[in-house]
Amino acid sequence: MSLMATKLVNTAEVASSDAQTLVADMRKAISTMKSLAVDFERDGKSDKVKKLEEMVLEMVASYEDCAAMAQAIKAVPGVYQPSDQPTDFKTLIEVEVSKIKGASSASQQNHPLFRQFRETVWNVHHAGQPMPGEEQEDIVMTSTQMSILNVTCPLTGKPVIELIDPVRWYEYNSILYFCISLNILRGVF
Repeated sequence: MSLMATKLVNTAEVASSDAQTLVADMRKAISTMKSLAVDFERDGKSDKVKKLEEMVLEMVASYEDCAAMAQAIKAVPGVYQPSDQPTDFKTLIEVEVSKIKGASSASQQNHPLFRQFRETVWNVHHAGQPMPGEEQEDIVMTSTQMSILNVTCPLTGKPVIELIDPVRWYEYNSILYFCISLNILRGVF
């Protein structure tokens, strides 16, 4: 690695580390906002909770921007092409940020930090109850999982529910190899 490339990597690491520190501070701020919202919800100040919710959405957007920037800065040394012309690092970073944001399809409403905020506020008065709309997700997941499960044993052909001590997939190769080696030793194959 050339001296220039080493300096670029080191500079990118420092800048990315600074951005990651900011991301961590944003997480702490969102956590504090969550605590405030719980207090407001207990006191029946739903207007203040709503305002905090809007602020958390803004903070989540900034959080995502900052996280993307940190990731993009770290990626720049890998895409940098030395040349005789001055390099426009701002454009390189912007291109990387747009790639990262393009790969992320999650909306702010579904962001884990925002969902945690809403769930925490919801649990103040509805502890143990699913949030509106989550009941449907459980039903969809259950029906999806049922269609994926094996219904017959690949070795015996018996229905899985009739097996006394079924083995897991990672044990299957060992058992199959053992069976094959026994049959080879007996001269079956």
